[in-house]
Amino acid sequence: MPIRINNIKIPVNSDMRVEEAVIKKTGISSAGDVRIIKKSVDARKKSELKFVYSVIIDPDCNQEKLAAKIGADAVLIKKQDRTPFIFGNKKLTSRPVIAGFGPAGIFAAYTLARNGYKPFVIERGGDVESRDIAVKKFWNGGGLDPENNVQFGEGGAGTFSDGKLTTRINDARCEAVLETFAAFGAPEEITYQAKPHIGTDKLKTVVAEMRKEIISLGGEIRFFSKLEDIRITERLEAVKINGQWQDCSVLVLAIGHSARDTFEMLFKKGIKMEPKPFSVGFRVEHKQEMIDRAMYGDFAGHPKLSHADYALSYRENGRGVYSFCMCPGGSVVAAASEEGGVVTNGMSEYARDKENANSAIVVSVTPDDFGDGALDGVKFQREIEKRAFNMAGKNYKAPCRYLNEFLGTGKGGNTNPSYLPGVEFTDISRIYPGFINNMLKTGFAEFDKKIKGFAKGGVLTGPETRTSSPVCIRRNDELVSASANGIYPCGEGAGYAGGIMSAAVDGIKIAEKIMSVYAPI
Repeated sequence: MPIRINNIKIPVNSDMRVEEAVIKKTGISSAGDVRIIKKSVDARKKSELKFVYSVIIDPDCNQEKLAAKIGADAVLIKKQDRTPFIFGNKKLTSRPVIAGFGPAGIFAAYTLARNGYKPFVIERGGDVESRDIAVKKFWNGGGLDPENNVQFGEGGAGTFSDGKLTTRINDARCEAVLETFAAFGAPEEITYQAKPHIGTDKLKTVVAEMRKEIISLGGEIRFFSKLEDIRITERLEAVKINGQWQDCSVLVLAIGHSARDTFEMLFKKGIKMEPKPFSVGFRVEHKQEMIDRAMYGDFAGHPKLSHADYALSYRENGRGVYSFCMCPGGSVVAAASEEGGVVTNGMSEYARDKENANSAIVVSVTPDDFGDGALDGVKFQREIEKRAFNMAGKNYKAPCRYLNEFLGTGKGGNTNPSYLPGVEFTDISRIYPGFINNMLKTGFAEFDKKIKGFAKGGVLTGPETRTSSPVCIRRNDELVSASANGIYPCGEGAGYAGGIMSAAVDGIKIAEKIMSVYAPI
């Protein structure tokens, strides 16, 4: 019977191997095969940084006695009989259609394809290869392609971020997602790191390999193919794609958080949706060296340590301000998907070797702030993005200001903004209403107490508006739209996820629900 052993600690400056640490902690003569299932850094004492591991071993001894000897840090892993999945018997009148090929759409398609459902995937943007060309052209001063950009295309918005796989959800499917990514080319370490990330450069390859596998299993994927309309009587009957109607009885709406025109179409068709909270703010950049020093002390720059990250939050009077999508050694990137608007996001490659650390620092907003109409959140985002576009020269440069100047505590800074196609230094407080600026300033003051120097030396670029979907497309306990049978709202765009991992898990859940009703093709 395997044993999980937690809290195996090894000093960062030690040459001890994990197997040796297991033997020392357990007292056994041989650890055998040791499988690392979690690795993190304990940096609470800057003078005594430690790696902390959780492992699984299957020693040749009485495991129950060994677990009792170790105590609270040992957990016996009992074999559990899995309940076999029961497939439905209802006949599909057409192939399941998946609209969107971000994390939710990819994992819904992959799960369906593996089980014989031959999904038909449409993605309004391009494949990752053509998308990479279009995005780099935009970043280098070329025109924006409204259908092929950081938000739209194979892999979704997460492809041009950091490939961060952290999540707060507790779902057994998370392990399957990590293992799947690793099987298609992601670094194996993502299966046990406490804060796993793939990196934009590696994630592009991973999603392309998953696409090839879905096709080999009978799925079909069409890029530059947009969901334009739906036909509903008592249930979903057909979808309109690039001007052509086709029969459809099952539609997975994995459209992402920026498909505003699709939200509008669905709303006009009577699909029940409502506004939901999200957050807005700026990207802050600091020298990565400063963040490393603040988090690791004298261990900063140690060859065994990756660049430091952080997670910060503060609440006051029911409103939160917090860091979001922190990218060590990364860049701030242009993420617009509509002409005449500026949007920022953060990105890191696998090596995380750029000079700056960046993170969104954002303030939560609710329908009380922007209106209770279903699409009022979309309107609020759009107004911010257009205001920023006009302020910075109407050429997709981003408004920017040194953090000291935004806070009124000094002039200038020591961090150069990384945003392409460039920045315009201006009074960025004009982008947002006063309550958001005030909360941001409060947040920076509080965060400076946790990371010394955080409120000094940095630079702000904005706006950051696409933290999550501004709408929730309502679905019932069967995960079907509250308005039309056959439509499955899915992932971050529908309001049921927040990040790559939770979106992928929701895609799997939707696929499983479809499979529990319908028979394979």
